[in-house]
Amino acid sequence: MPSPTSRRVLDPASPDVDAYRWLTDLVVPRPIAWVSTLSAEGIGNLAPHSFFTVACARPAIVQFTSVGDKDTLRNVRATGEFVVNLVSRPLLEAANASSASYPHDVDEADELEIAVEPSECVAPPRVVASPASIECVLHSMIGLGDSTVVLGRVVRITVREDVLVEDRPAIALLEPLSRLGGSEWGLPPEPVRVRRPR
Repeated sequence: MPSPTSRRVLDPASPDVDAYRWLTDLVVPRPIAWVSTLSAEGIGNLAPHSFFTVACARPAIVQFTSVGDKDTLRNVRATGEFVVNLVSRPLLEAANASSASYPHDVDEADELEIAVEPSECVAPPRVVASPASIECVLHSMIGLGDSTVVLGRVVRITVREDVLVEDRPAIALLEPLSRLGGSEWGLPPEPVRVRRPR
């Protein structure tokens, strides 16, 4: 047995502890929701959110968290719609660039020359180069301190045919990126197959 080592003990409620930094360094890897929205005036917004997961299977609901009152959150409040675009390895630089603070009246996709196209069921467009998109209508929002959890009911899923193998998305073709701590990103994972116990 290895000998025990000392541990750093942190109180996240302490003003001397940056809980956000510690949590984002430890809760890794985190999938990325590259969320496209439209403002009430029809101005596009495209921003990555790394607090993202599936919330419910039936009905299909996904969730992302907005830390602070960002354009994405204001747009979803105003219109009730958003699209989650998968960030694949070739989209790393574009997704990272879209995380900059742009004025509310600037469309990141236009500014960064990221091609978008109409979605199937909702007004916000999807990213053309993204291998998959999840179209959502707002289910509910939960305010938690400085953050808001956004739950979206999935109304359409689109997946590029070239990333499907035997009618399922192939991880090697999706090439999904993740967020790690600080300025680090996670590259596509190497899958390991382990049978679930019965």
